[in-house]
Amino acid sequence: MVQPFILASGSEIRAKLLRQAGVDHVAERPRVDEEMIKQAMLAETATPRDIADALAEIKARKVSDKHPGALVLGCDQVLDHRGTLLSKPVDRDDAVRQLTSLQGDRHSLLSAAVICEDGKPIWRHVGQVRLRMRQVSDNYLSDYVTRNWDSIRHTVGCYKLEEEGVRLFSNIEGDYFHVLGMPLLELLNYLTLRGDLAT
Repeated sequence: MVQPFILASGSEIRAKLLRQAGVDHVAERPRVDEEMIKQAMLAETATPRDIADALAEIKARKVSDKHPGALVLGCDQVLDHRGTLLSKPVDRDDAVRQLTSLQGDRHSLLSAAVICEDGKPIWRHVGQVRLRMRQVSDNYLSDYVTRNWDSIRHTVGCYKLEEEGVRLFSNIEGDYFHVLGMPLLELLNYLTLRGDLAT
């Protein structure tokens, strides 16, 4: 990287994706009240896409303001199920409720990324993936949440496709990296065109 690159996130999977792609970076978690911002935007009838994009930009700006000259990547992901946005579960019962509501139906994950430089956005992308969850037994769903709670408690939708959560799905349409919370290919294309990544 020609410039310092900062991931404005505490997400282990996003940091891992960048590391595995050979993108040198440091991570810094921004202090942002995501739920408050989301609720305020919903009250103004903002679209799920706009909410994901806005949250990613707010995170990037927050960290960028403290690091002049650095490229700062902010990311966010929202789950849209028939016009309702699902948030990270508050507890295990909430996780079971959310997963129960998604069974046998389609939902969308919108994965947004924004790069800021000197507090201003210079690149953004929002990717969308459509997923269909299969019907499973109540016992399996409850056991799934119990087995995986430590891993899924901070995830939108209460599942991880890179783990046992993949068994919950019958069909996925879209980019796997978007499901993981980062439009990685689009990001790498941008950084390569800028000359920040050697090819």
